[in-house]
Order: sequence, then structure tokens, then C-alpha cells
Amino acid sequence: MKKDSFVTEITPQSTDFSRWYLDIVRKAELADYSPVKGCMVIRPYGYAIWELIQRQLDDRFKATGHVNAYFPLFIPESLLMREAEHVEGFAPQVAWVTRGGTEELEERLIVRPTSETIFGVMYQKWIQSWRDLPLLINQWANVVRWEKVTRPFLRTTEFLWQEGHTAHETADEAQQETLMILDLYTEFAENVLAMPVVKGQKSESEKFAGASKTYSIEGLMGDGRALQAGTSHNLGQNFAKAFDIQFQGRDKTMQHCWTTSWGVSTRLIGGVIMTHGDDSGLILPPMVAPWQVVIVPIPRGDWKTTVLPTCEAIRDQLKAAGIRVRLDADESQTPGWKFAEYEMRGVPLRLEIGPKDIEKSAVFAARRDTRQKQSLPMDGLSDQIKTLLADIQSSMLVKARLFRDEHTTRAATYDEFKQIMDGRPGFVISSWCQSTQCEAEIKAETQATIRNMPFDQDAPTAPCIKCGKPATVYAWFAKAY
Repeated sequence: MKKDSFVTEITPQSTDFSRWYLDIVRKAELADYSPVKGCMVIRPYGYAIWELIQRQLDDRFKATGHVNAYFPLFIPESLLMREAEHVEGFAPQVAWVTRGGTEELEERLIVRPTSETIFGVMYQKWIQSWRDLPLLINQWANVVRWEKVTRPFLRTTEFLWQEGHTAHETADEAQQETLMILDLYTEFAENVLAMPVVKGQKSESEKFAGASKTYSIEGLMGDGRALQAGTSHNLGQNFAKAFDIQFQGRDKTMQHCWTTSWGVSTRLIGGVIMTHGDDSGLILPPMVAPWQVVIVPIPRGDWKTTVLPTCEAIRDQLKAAGIRVRLDADESQTPGWKFAEYEMRGVPLRLEIGPKDIEKSAVFAARRDTRQKQSLPMDGLSDQIKTLLADIQSSMLVKARLFRDEHTTRAATYDEFKQIMDGRPGFVISSWCQSTQCEAEIKAETQATIRNMPFDQDAPTAPCIKCGKPATVYAWFAKAY
């Protein structure tokens, strides 16, 4: 992360999408660079978005029987080493603690990059019988992965996330859990973040280190690149065997558990920025907007005794209706400056109230997503605002889905595939033989990776686009973050 001076203007998307993204993160005060390379400080406005994401996801987890706990930040080196594929996958990203105070540690500690190992040790202690299953635990935590190239929210050395870890009696139950969480993430991404996603299974080379199967949801950003927005892993019995998580089954025999893990992180905020934002700044879905409505008084005449009391009454009315609202009566800035500021911050709905509006018993409303403006009667205003916010939420999903569909193409030959992959291609669907060699060659030659293989697809009729051998699946390729 390169430290930049204060952002005064937002770079247009068409000029430099990456710079546009960084400008918005800084100018909208979502995050700032920290003195630690690759780490960010999440500022109050950005953290308010995360809190709304966290609260609504947490409700969903608890509604499906999961409970929260907290596990240590530090993990002994010996635990990481127990699962060979896991250590191989994460070793390059591990941050090590070698000294405590003035003393060298007898055993090095790692700062958790993920917590399968520490959960495994504790589950081995807690699970004795089939009656202890399923064990469904989630934690909200921070993790550290020593990344070489970082970008706020999308990829940072330290980030916030939730990680669920569950243990089950049978393989079928573990698979049902894995797919249930994938569906939960899909519903959340689309209905809360207004971000359409493609859900499916990862290829062998793209799956989580130590998992039997990995599933993901993939969004398409405004520059045509894909973003992995969430993953759900069926770990099979790999970690249960590595950590000796056994239970006495119903038939009195000792058996290993079947486990899963799954998570989403603060990169969802980056996904919201890049899915919906425009050259004026953020466009936030109402479900995760810290302020769903901003009220801007128009200071004409004796406005403090005429306009301001009405604004305050409307603010209180909207608050009582459960709407997140801000009244900006700051006299140091003009209404025009405020209009631009709250547009840049992505506030879904702006209400302008001046003397003429009060005479008409109305307010002037401006939508951030479409910029449509209309006069709303003050009578029954709360219900009208709720209806408008619901329409903004659904309209943003429709618009994002249309963009995704318009930037999803099929390629029947490798020459066609390479041609499409130049520039900003979006998703490209092609037949694939499921050979890791073909996958690696495609990535090396085009920078495109297999995002996932969606469920319930027809069998391919065309051969593999790379080698020409019979294909077994259609894969969704993209350049990705």
C-alpha cells in the first residue's frame, strides 16, 4: 500500500479503476494506511458498514443453530504442522512470534492465518460421543496473512472476518452444512449487499489447503474482474484424523468426525465499493448504509426557527421508524457542498427541506442510485421512505445482475477465449476437462483462473478449450482480485 496525500478528487473509473477505488476508500473515509506495511486502519464510517454486515450475518448464523466463541490469536508451530497439506498451503503467509519479552520461545508461535488447527485441538477435547454432535461454532476475529501485494479491504496483511468451524457425525451432514452455508452467503450477498454472485465448486488447485472440497461465491466487479466473496469448505475427515477428533458412534465404535469451515471477511466492503460505485463515489445498498437518509436543511430566511424544527421532527420520526438518519445542520458548509459530500459517501436517500417545502407540507427527495428526484408529502413520510429504500435496494441488485449478465460470455475455442480475455472481459464460460495442467497453462497464458464450477449444469458438448480432449464440466473463468 503506497501512502498518498489527501485525496481531493476522485479519479474516473475509465481512467484508472484501481486509482478510482483507492480514491474512494480514502475520500469517503472508509480506511486509511497504517504505519505497518500492508495493514489498514478501518475508520468509523467503514467500520459502521462492517458492523451492519456483521450484525446481519450473525443473526443468520444463530438462526441456523450456530453459536459464537473466541479462540486464541497465537497457535503453536506444532499444531500447524499436523496437517501436511494445510501447512504447505499457509507456510508462505505465516507471521511468526519467536520471542516473548526478553526470552526466546521454546516453541515458535504463529499469528493465526486461519484457525482450523486450534479448533481441532479443542474439538478433540470436547467431543466424546455422537451426542456431542453436531458442534456448530463461529468466531468473529482478526487473522494475519503476510501478503506481498495489498489493497485496502481486498487484500491486507491483517483483516477482520468470521470463521465457522463445525463437526458432524456423518459425511452427509458435513456436506449439507457446507452447502447450507454457501446458500446463506449467496442470499446475504444478493439481498443485503445487492451483489449478484455465482456459486459453485472450486477446482482442485484452487481449493482450500487441507479441504476435501471447497465452494465459493464469486461476484463481478465494475472493471470486469471477479472477486471471491466467500468460501465454504468440506474438510472431510482430514483435520479430524490429524487432530484425533473421535467420538463413540451410535454402534459403540470409535469414529472420526467430519468437519467443515467457512468464512467471509472485510473484503465484502471492497466488493460493495466496486460493484456499485460510480465516478461520484460510493453507492451503498440501504441494508448496509450507516446513514440510509440524510436531511439537508436549506438555510433561507429565519431557517433556524422555521426549517430546522421541522427537520428535527422528521429526523425523530424516521429514527422512531427504525431508519438510520443523519440531520446535517452545519452552517460552515453550503447545501451544494453537502449534496456532493453525501453523494460521495453513498447515502441512499437525501431529503432537502426549505421554506417552500414546508409551505407545501412536503420534502424534496433525491436517490443516490438513479439520481431521480421527487417531492414527497410529509404525511406518512416514514412509510414512503421505507418503500423508497426497499426499491433502491432491489433496483441496485437488478442493475448489478444486468451488468454481470452483459459481461458473461461463452468461448468455444481457445483462440476465442484468449481474445475475450484481453481487456475487461468479465466471466467467460468454457468447457474444461478438469486437468490441472490445462488449468495451469490457461492461467499462465491469460492470467485467467477458474472461479468455480456452478451446480446443476448440463454436460459439455464441446471438447476442452485447451487440450481438445473430452470435457467434463463448464467452468467460469475470469481475471480476479
